[in-house]
Amino acid sequence: MNELKALLEEMYPNIDFDKEKNLYDDGIIDSVHVVTIIARIEEAFDIAVTMEYIQPSYFQSVDTMWEMVEELM
Repeated sequence: MNELKALLEEMYPNIDFDKEKNLYDDGIIDSVHVVTIIARIEEAFDIAVTMEYIQPSYFQSVDTMWEMVEELM
């Protein structure tokens, strides 16, 4: 999970990923961010994010994104 957090912090240094638990619902990230995050996750972890995972619940926090990554690995 630390690798994912580092990747996100590099992409979005102004977001406190330790604190934020509702990134999508609170409007901190939007669908454009999600597409960018998916591309970086796929590249970094050599996985394919399938359609079933492209929903806001998987992009609320580092924890929910990591849960998705683990399920896809």
